[in-house]
Amino acid sequence: MEIERRWLVDGFPENEGWPLKKHAQVSQGYVCTAPVVRIRESKTENGASYVLCFKGKGTLAREEIETDISRETFEKLAAFIGKPLVTKDYKAYALPTGHALEVSCVDKGLPTEFFYAEVEFDSIAEAHAFVPPAYLGAEKTEDAGFSMSRYWNQTRK
Repeated sequence: MEIERRWLVDGFPENEGWPLKKHAQVSQGYVCTAPVVRIRESKTENGASYVLCFKGKGTLAREEIETDISRETFEKLAAFIGKPLVTKDYKAYALPTGHALEVSCVDKGLPTEFFYAEVEFDSIAEAHAFVPPAYLGAEKTEDAGFSMSRYWNQTRK
């Protein structure tokens, strides 16, 4: 089960003092968007990982199944999709609450570029109790139209 809240933000939180935990260059695409079947490549200074992900319905909480795949399988699926992948400059920061704040710049340099942030939780009660830092913008958690799969459908026609 994935439990997360999402917000629009204006950029990376460079002046908040939160330690950077991870930085990656991400590419992802969708084999299907209903239900969501996604492939993702994540490149860090330590190498690359490849994941096939299935996501159920929902906003705050939804079923998510992830499995590692080989680079070759990722490349075959990316070719099968036949559309440019979404790119993300991804950074994860350690919040004082112990949570990770994951911030992504989506499709940097394109007219559709935007930033969003996510925080994942262990329970729905924990998610509801979380007090977002002032840095976070408009919350989009319950906005069913705010998802990467919807963005994919709108920008990869």
